[in-house]
Amino acid sequence: MKLIERQDYLNRLIRLKGTPDIKIITGIRRCGKSKILQAFISYIQSTDAKANIIFIDFTLLEFEVLKEYHSLNDYIIKHKQVGKNNYLMIDEVQMCPNFETTINSLYASGEYDIYLTGSNAFLLSADLATLFTGRYIEMQVFPFSFREYCTYYNYDNPQECFDNYVTEGGLAGSYVYSDDKDKQEYIKQVFNTIITRDLTQKYNISDNLVLLHLSEYLMDNIGNISSPSNIANNLSANKFSTNHVSIGKYLKYLSQAFVFYKADRYDIRGKKYLESLNKYYLVDTGFRYALLGKRNMDWGRVYENIIYIELIRRGYDVYIGKLYQKEVDFVAMKGNEKFYIQVSDNISDDVTFEREVAPLLSIKDAYPKILIARTRHSETDYQGIKVIDIANWLINS
Repeated sequence: MKLIERQDYLNRLIRLKGTPDIKIITGIRRCGKSKILQAFISYIQSTDAKANIIFIDFTLLEFEVLKEYHSLNDYIIKHKQVGKNNYLMIDEVQMCPNFETTINSLYASGEYDIYLTGSNAFLLSADLATLFTGRYIEMQVFPFSFREYCTYYNYDNPQECFDNYVTEGGLAGSYVYSDDKDKQEYIKQVFNTIITRDLTQKYNISDNLVLLHLSEYLMDNIGNISSPSNIANNLSANKFSTNHVSIGKYLKYLSQAFVFYKADRYDIRGKKYLESLNKYYLVDTGFRYALLGKRNMDWGRVYENIIYIELIRRGYDVYIGKLYQKEVDFVAMKGNEKFYIQVSDNISDDVTFEREVAPLLSIKDAYPKILIARTRHSETDYQGIKVIDIANWLINS
């Protein structure tokens, strides 16, 4: 399989090298966590002459005997070298029951620079605080961005491959297949493994049909306001026995496992966060196309999903903007930076264009305002609003 350097993730690990925290690489299944760890190991080997790397990959049979936390502890201590910089790297750490007991003990010794990866469903963000009580820093990995996709396929012109990225998505394991059906089958298997094995096992779900249909419902309603009650009513109307309490739990499970991301609402005028009625965005649009095909394909909503994930990938906190009776797709914040974004498919029609810019024009503060659409043209300006082609926006930092 062809590999590309995922420089943003590698650079962050380099910045974290030598810090006392336990570094934990999280993300959805098959997003590339192990490859990033391997790239970091190669970097250390080429830059640190005093490095002693203790690497354990629990997917390999040779490390089977270490799937007992005392044995794991003994192995690591045995391979420590005095006078060296001891790096501990463990891939798929959750495969060792009670691994946190060993890791916390090694952390307390202060003798190791520790890096871990784990399955998305068994090393959740929500679990880390309990497992490591403030001793960790999390680096979340996403499927390939559009920029990484273009790099992989050697595209110089982003317009040439954007439509393919929308449907193919960022799970690079599917790229080795030349036939579209084989690509989609790979993506389906990844998704079904997350639902029917990872989440079902972790939460002891006896019947995962509701979880599967909830996932399909969310994919089919990307960018729509949702609540546990209206989702439960919809599924019940389609002969699936459930209620808002169960749906609320399942939404939490899917979000904690990085399958969907919940976007809260933000009152732009009142400058406050709203707790009711959220939107859910899929971690990668390739899942939607593989499972649902082009059924009810609202390209504007799919583009909205891609922009949301890209903003999260770039480190922004992202909210749905509410201004009186109008809605702004996204309010993105990071430190003192804030800007507003509307996302659309085709704005060549005057009526559509006016509808899309109206919410942005209603905002009276001085923060930047952007309309992102499939224009296929260079950036323009409309009454202070930047109008940017989506492929160009995604390819640039």
